[in-house]
Amino acid sequence: MKNQRICPKCSGSDIVIVDGYCGPYGSGNNIMTGATIFSGVKVNRYVCCSCGYTEEWINREDIPKVKDSKKSHR
Repeated sequence: MKNQRICPKCSGSDIVIVDGYCGPYGSGNNIMTGATIFSGVKVNRYVCCSCGYTEEWINREDIPKVKDSKKSHR
């Protein structure tokens, strides 16, 4: 859905993006990788306006930050 702008559930093309943000006290659509607001990784949401299906994505450059976080595990 992120790259082709087509919903994988209904094949709709009315896709909107809700940008992630990091607000005070860890609020917002983010993944906190540390104790401060500066450690937040923004999570962008892609929403199909035809059926309501959503996907969440982080930017490629933020993947190592999440991977190396003490809060993540496998």
